[in-house]
Amino acid sequence: MSSEVRFSLANKQQLIAQFLKVRQHSEIYCQPLEIEDYGLQAIADTSPVKWHLAHTSWFFETFILKTTEINFIPFNKHYEYLFNSYYNGVGEQFLRAKRSLLSRPTVKEVYEYRANINTRIVKLIESFDQVPDEVASLLILGINHEQQHQELFFTDLLYNWYQNPLLPSYQAQTADKINQGRSPQIAPIKWIAYPEQMTTLGVNNTDKFFVFDNETPQHKVYLQAFEIADRLVTNADFLQFIEANGYVSSDYWLSDGWTTVKSNGWKCPLYWFKRDGDWYQYGLNGVQPLNLGAPVSHVSAYEADAFARWSNARLPTEAEWEHVASKFEIKGNFVESGRLQTEKNEQPLEVKQLYGDVWEWTSTAYGPHPGFNPAKGAVGEYNGKFMCNQQVLKGGSCVTSSEHIRSSYRNFFYPDARWQFSGIRLARDL
Repeated sequence: MSSEVRFSLANKQQLIAQFLKVRQHSEIYCQPLEIEDYGLQAIADTSPVKWHLAHTSWFFETFILKTTEINFIPFNKHYEYLFNSYYNGVGEQFLRAKRSLLSRPTVKEVYEYRANINTRIVKLIESFDQVPDEVASLLILGINHEQQHQELFFTDLLYNWYQNPLLPSYQAQTADKINQGRSPQIAPIKWIAYPEQMTTLGVNNTDKFFVFDNETPQHKVYLQAFEIADRLVTNADFLQFIEANGYVSSDYWLSDGWTTVKSNGWKCPLYWFKRDGDWYQYGLNGVQPLNLGAPVSHVSAYEADAFARWSNARLPTEAEWEHVASKFEIKGNFVESGRLQTEKNEQPLEVKQLYGDVWEWTSTAYGPHPGFNPAKGAVGEYNGKFMCNQQVLKGGSCVTSSEHIRSSYRNFFYPDARWQFSGIRLARDL
């Protein structure tokens, strides 16, 4: 299914169906949780499950109902402050690092808030003979915003649970999940060459399909000749880097990366640990023996860059990655597979695993495309104000919705971030 169909500003019944589907998914993902799980927050970068559920409802209330609903009355006047993430144009925000202290409102009250917003949004959309473009656009933005928070639900929950010595599992392991891809028989990387050429990066914002503003506008980029790895870097590949003292030698590291490694005592990717001499990895399926054939995940941009240097290669640029990926259909290991972990490659493609499994670090600093103009008002704070000191990642992960991703999609994180499903693909100059 193409993104043009998927995110069409279509009739109101299609908009309502898309809205309710995504809202339901957020609550389905919470079904395995106990009440104690909803309030966990280990670091400021992660948020409690309860906060995600409330914030996504706040988004629809603040940007659609507050401006459009006749005789608008907030569900709770305090929620605008409690569940505002970073929108200064809306008002002050409760301190991000202390979201776990919000024992009230209760989980029950948050679910009541969600139900109330769902009912009012549906009633509002049904009241229009034809949904105004501005309302439809905001609704689609809110749907995509909630899909982002569904991914954060999994990544934040995993990191928060990792602080617990019991290492809880989100779902039970099956024989397939335990055994699939553990064979050390891994095909060597093949290099796929691309000649020097002009290419296009980004996409033009139209009324036919949804894109985030940071993906716009489409523009020309000149590519030098390069080659890209046909597959992602695996756990087995990265294990060789560890065993070659990659975390001990400063030769491969950027200065800030080496300082980060030393100050944090990093010796392996996040969620890896040794037990009785064997490597294991913790994930949403619990503790498992390290799957050697699966893509390495939960590495920072610093680790990705160091591994690339050790491999006599580099990370691809955003333009290189997007040029390659735009030629391939969006298929891969996404959240819909139910695996919730990286898997050994089984794709019969020239360039494999471009979509799903892990977000792929690029060497490109996150900044505006030439001619970029953020939206007016508070919604314009969604992406633009973060265009500093972060790196672009591409492709989605095993906890990303397949309906949410495209070749132009730009994720971004600080280079020391490891709690996301982030991994490595290599590139080289020709």
